[in-house]
Amino acid sequence: MVTSASSQTPFRSADLGTLGVIPWSGETPDGDTPYLLAYSRGDGPSGPDASSAAIEQLLLGSGLRIGDELVASTDRPSLPIRLLVEAGQAVVSMPNLTAQCSPPPEWLAAVAERGYAHLVFTTRPWPEGEPGKPVDPEAFAAFAGAEETLKSAAHVVLAARGLHG
Repeated sequence: MVTSASSQTPFRSADLGTLGVIPWSGETPDGDTPYLLAYSRGDGPSGPDASSAAIEQLLLGSGLRIGDELVASTDRPSLPIRLLVEAGQAVVSMPNLTAQCSPPPEWLAAVAERGYAHLVFTTRPWPEGEPGKPVDPEAFAAFAGAEETLKSAAHVVLAARGLHG
């Protein structure tokens, strides 16, 4: 019997560090578009580089690519990433991870109108983005809109589902 060692490092969820999800909506020519930014603070036990690598492994293992490719969950029904919007909460679930946030009313209205949200899950750590604390809008805009953030992210349009549909 011949065996070979995998070149893949085993996934360690602790390496992700503290994860944050920030909802926002942006004005587009055809109305508000709801977005979710998912990121790590880079504070896992092995440091920011290990957090980035763990997120990359999580995203690639879920069938996503890092970069500017936009994936629509409706075009890839086998994609193991889901968005549940119910009772004023947004929950993103994927293998090895479930993240939840409380979006503002304008985000919920945009999701209700469109039926989806655009998830930007970046491998770039953001130590200043402390989940559960108010975020400075200028600091958020600078991080979320930075080319480095966007190029080191997976971009997914997720159909929003409720508990009954």
